[in-house]
Amino acid sequence: MADVSTSAELATYLRRHESRGLLRLITCGSVDDGKSTLIGRLLYDSQAVFEDHLSSLADDSARWGTTGASPDLALLLDGLQAEREQGITIDVAYKYFDTGRRKLVIADTPGHEQYTRNMATAASTADLAVLIVDATKGATAQTRRHSAIAQLMGIRHLVIAVNKMDLVGFDRARFESVRDGYLGSLGALAERLSIAFVPVSALHGDNVVHRSDRTPWYEGPSLLEHLETVEARSPRAPGRLRFPVQYVIRPDPTFRGYAGTVAAGEVRVGDDVLVLPSKRRTRVKRIVTWGGEAGGGTEEALEGDAVTLVLEDELDVTRGDVLAHPNDAPSVTDAVEANLIWLDEQPLVPGKAYDAKVGTRLTQATVRAPLHRVDIDTFAELPDAALRLNEIGRAQVSFSSPVAVDPYAASPRTGSFVLIDPITHATAAAGMVLRSAREGREVRATNVTWHESKVTKALRARLKEQTPCCLWFTGLSGAGKSTIANALEHRLASMGYHTYLLDGDNLRHGLNKDLGFSDEDRIENIRRVGEVARLFVDAGLIVITAFISPFRSDRQMARDLFDAGEFLEVFVDTPIEVAERRDPKGLYAKARAGLLKNFTGIDSPYERPEEAEVVLHAGEHGVERCVEDVVQALVSRGLIG
Repeated sequence: MADVSTSAELATYLRRHESRGLLRLITCGSVDDGKSTLIGRLLYDSQAVFEDHLSSLADDSARWGTTGASPDLALLLDGLQAEREQGITIDVAYKYFDTGRRKLVIADTPGHEQYTRNMATAASTADLAVLIVDATKGATAQTRRHSAIAQLMGIRHLVIAVNKMDLVGFDRARFESVRDGYLGSLGALAERLSIAFVPVSALHGDNVVHRSDRTPWYEGPSLLEHLETVEARSPRAPGRLRFPVQYVIRPDPTFRGYAGTVAAGEVRVGDDVLVLPSKRRTRVKRIVTWGGEAGGGTEEALEGDAVTLVLEDELDVTRGDVLAHPNDAPSVTDAVEANLIWLDEQPLVPGKAYDAKVGTRLTQATVRAPLHRVDIDTFAELPDAALRLNEIGRAQVSFSSPVAVDPYAASPRTGSFVLIDPITHATAAAGMVLRSAREGREVRATNVTWHESKVTKALRARLKEQTPCCLWFTGLSGAGKSTIANALEHRLASMGYHTYLLDGDNLRHGLNKDLGFSDEDRIENIRRVGEVARLFVDAGLIVITAFISPFRSDRQMARDLFDAGEFLEVFVDTPIEVAERRDPKGLYAKARAGLLKNFTGIDSPYERPEEAEVVLHAGEHGVERCVEDVVQALVSRGLIG
């Protein structure tokens, strides 16, 4: 820090500090490429490490260090015990420092594939990426993956720090070989990026802060000089307001405000704003800042400001809505085409329901089979049926309710979303919106209202003298679902109960005849069956369904349509070898011969129920025994007498 002895000098210093631009950057690379050491060297040689940290570094180096008597500069970044024990970066470590010419926020991201999600998260707010490449190894698959993710996240400026030049004798030919090999592997991606190369030795400090005498053939700037001068930030588009509502503040009947952070653009008192997705128009009455009413307010709020907006009209505005200027609003859509980075160990299941967080809105989403997957070795776009851990691809994502989104390139904060597995709650994917998939088409109607009938489900059930419910049979093809379901309906009918059997093949002759057997169509098949079953239960019937319904999330989606106790999952637990031996339709034989794709149990998964109300062992017991088991289950629950 500059020497300031008077208040005037302090004020001058602070003004200079405020006027200096801010550069957000990430460092990434493969394990052991030297990321943490490079950033540690950057801080150390630019004298940005406080004396107490240096003292701690000496003690830490003695305990954890790998550099002998010299301080292990990587320990300035790797603070977790697990990181020090394993010598790897696990979590993102942020460091802020001021070089005197520019303010820098550095995010040191993990290099291991397992933590790619952390790298992607840090990249979402960065202006520049420093990719560290080991000079002895050259660019790796992880280097190319990081390059692709950085480009997807909107980063256009890369610095390739070719590290460990000391191990190759600061050889110019080796440096140029690494450079050319990396550029050659990027293909067309290189045209979308601004890339600089710097030969460095993080261990000895060559070309990190100061230019090195050991690379006389290199005429470019040191890494720090490049970071101080590169123009990496895109100019902000004026007037492009994006204000996702995070919280509705209503302490008493006299005040209603909408709290959030200005994600993009600016907003002023008196501005006309559009509330999305409802598209109601109003005007900003006040902008309340920290301290609330007592703290007063402001006339304008800029990108990054956390404020509360008070609107002139009493509108239905809730968490997840987005406020924007009427003449420059984002798209309102229920489907987008997006780039996805798959972050879950469980692969993408097309058609499966995921939880989705779009800005501040929580909704559900389903993903179609990818339009393509990116081959990380060649950056070629390949057809594929799914995405697996750390793979990148493009797909159409449908949301269960309309959302307001921008293309990610125009507004990253309102152009991105995450998908969450509803069972494990693990982050499944990061998504970057390319465009609305409904461009030129209407979003499905949202202004429809459920009309209650005076004849209720309870009255219908009383007239039939029974308790309506849904028996949802699930199991492999050939497990015996339809046979048992048919026998069960006959048994219940003979006992005087009003029933209806929804059979998969029967429905495909009519209601679902427009659906095929892709994962997406199978999910839609189950959704429609669930809705029909719900209506029949509402009519007072005991409904029996017989569908493979292989995914737990889809069965849960159907269960959620019913009141508590109305839905009974009946798992026909037949071993696949028994089901395949029966093979009444010859489907297993076709699947084994490659004539049927996505066949459950062969090349498509079946997720066994975890807490089915009834489990039938149809491989061991006959039909009559299985029917009796279901009847007894209904009796024990008081659903039949």
